[in-house]
Amino acid sequence: MSFYNRREFVKTLINTSAAATLAAPAITRSSRVIGANDTVNVAIVGMNGKGRGHIGSFRELPNVRVIALCDVDNVVLSREVEKLKQEGEKIETYTDYRKLLENRNVDAVVLATSNHWHALQTVWGCQAGKDVYVEKPVSHNVWEGRKAVQAARKYKRIVQAGLQGRSDEAMKEVFEYIHGGNLGVIRAVYGLCYKRRKSIGKVDGIQPIPESIDYNLWTGPAALKPLRRENLHYDWHWQWATGCGDIGNQGVHEMDLCRRAVNQAGFPNRVLSFGGRFGYDDDGETANMQVAILEYDPVPVIFEVMGLPDRKDSDVMSNYKGSRIGIVIECEDGYFAGGSGGGWIYDNKGNKVKQFSGTGGKKHAANFIEAVRSRKMSDLNADIEEGHVTSALCHLSNISYRLGRLAAPDQVKESIKNFPNALNSYSRFDRVLFSNWIDLNKIKAAVGPLLEIDKKNEGFKSGMEEYGVQRWANDMLKENYREPFVIPEKV
Repeated sequence: MSFYNRREFVKTLINTSAAATLAAPAITRSSRVIGANDTVNVAIVGMNGKGRGHIGSFRELPNVRVIALCDVDNVVLSREVEKLKQEGEKIETYTDYRKLLENRNVDAVVLATSNHWHALQTVWGCQAGKDVYVEKPVSHNVWEGRKAVQAARKYKRIVQAGLQGRSDEAMKEVFEYIHGGNLGVIRAVYGLCYKRRKSIGKVDGIQPIPESIDYNLWTGPAALKPLRRENLHYDWHWQWATGCGDIGNQGVHEMDLCRRAVNQAGFPNRVLSFGGRFGYDDDGETANMQVAILEYDPVPVIFEVMGLPDRKDSDVMSNYKGSRIGIVIECEDGYFAGGSGGGWIYDNKGNKVKQFSGTGGKKHAANFIEAVRSRKMSDLNADIEEGHVTSALCHLSNISYRLGRLAAPDQVKESIKNFPNALNSYSRFDRVLFSNWIDLNKIKAAVGPLLEIDKKNEGFKSGMEEYGVQRWANDMLKENYREPFVIPEKV
């Protein structure tokens, strides 16, 4: 396998584009008043995944023009520009997001970059007078998510979180039905992220950076380290410096549904998570099997991540009450199982009672543009505040997990004995691992501490001095940023 030594890596960084040496963008507001019939000019940032879909979604909207594209990978950038040229579209291109923000013709930026860039790009966008659509999770840690909210409010920007389920008519109806008491008291809410995630492989040294990529800009606020995984793109989700694991990737959508189901605006009282990276010896760091308990009053949220299949050598995933990527809301007189696009109400015998169906999140981009025109934050289906809190639930869960200690099955069950619904989740967790020939008596799960939340200050309360976890947990609410890619204390 080809790999660089450290000297070659440093040489590669020296040869990155000159734009990488720019300081943080100057705060030059360039917003303009947009009338009901005026064209909204949009720039898409990051196009190797969700961003490609955003190009099409925003171009389909009336009186909306995609006038600029930005990506640190010139191959990705050129690919999308060529597609638009073939349709007769003239597009401005940027490698450096800071240079894009200087374009006074851009009214709004759509961010589909790596997780560790989301909050900083949101803050910079607001400071530059742009409205922002930022993909999920809106942050890479709790502290910077709050900074993104503060920037939106200070600069009076419209900032939409990419939680597309909030624009789904079906789920709005589901929550109205359940909160209206039609199934009686809610007993428990389960978030489910049963999505196959295969090994990302294991390399034997530093990997070469593709020549098309400005690695300094790609890395941004994270520590600039050699590449130690096979694929630079996408697999960043499974390393802590840039990603949040599947609980913060796919799972953040279902976490948002859970939060809406329990009808809570803020943080939970306590959080505990257990799990591990099972079945692989690879360069991934995040859990591919994880359960998180978020203690709300009076209803707990139990979140389950299962990246392994229902059984070894299969791609068929397990399910809970017929749901794999979605939510199960258990009530005294029945339950709901489904997710984005709708689902079914069942009675306690499992008989279908009522169906809800909708369009999923297809109207989310249109909702953002509507709010850009009205200048009313209240018109947004997924304001940045909602995106921040939901993203924070994923971060809090990961903090507990990352502070965990390896434990035998009986120890795991002992740690969650006060959460009966979580014991059911543990049984499903154990069964899937057993079906993949993984014995938790030999390959143990990590069990995190039960962390008490300081909801007002969005941190952890004192009084958890055991193992020093309170101090460590609070240290993990924020990261060390690399100059000049720094979110200031005062945005």
